[in-house]
Amino acid sequence: MKREILLPLAEQAALELRAGEEVELTGAVLTGRDQACARLFQTVRWQAELPVDLVGQLIYFVGPSPARPGQVIGSAGPTTSGRMNPFLPAFLARGLRGFIGKGYLGEAVKEALVAHHGVYLGAIGGTGALLSGCIESAQVVAFPELLSEAIHLLCLRRFPAVVLYDTCGGDLYEHALPDPDFPAKPH
Repeated sequence: MKREILLPLAEQAALELRAGEEVELTGAVLTGRDQACARLFQTVRWQAELPVDLVGQLIYFVGPSPARPGQVIGSAGPTTSGRMNPFLPAFLARGLRGFIGKGYLGEAVKEALVAHHGVYLGAIGGTGALLSGCIESAQVVAFPELLSEAIHLLCLRRFPAVVLYDTCGGDLYEHALPDPDFPAKPH
């Protein structure tokens, strides 16, 4: 049975989640991809005011395609999260509760998730058209010049995900694969 999680994600709710648990997310999330995350990271490094409040939020690593007439959003599948590794510890230190994406994350990110009570949730790659049906609204809130990589505020309804890394250091990838070298983890 999937646990329904209301967003933004409260710290106590994050602390209760465990790697491997299936969840359905309902509420608001921010989006971010490479360019937007790099800009946010530079803003954090400059100690300037962020264009969005990260406290308690999740970032969905997605660059949604444009909506067709009558649709809220186009295809909205997860992108590979590992490209955001350099930025994530700083975001978690600024209050971000976690992120949604696909694939492995680095050790520094996993340690930051534990230290800051954050979680990493996985969405199924290749299902962007289906996942877009769980998005009730989409609004650009920062960096509109980045087009699909702009930061959007999405309102989700029963968006399916699985907990990949939890606040206790639990790692679904370590437990789900019979041979830890298959498929080979990136170095």
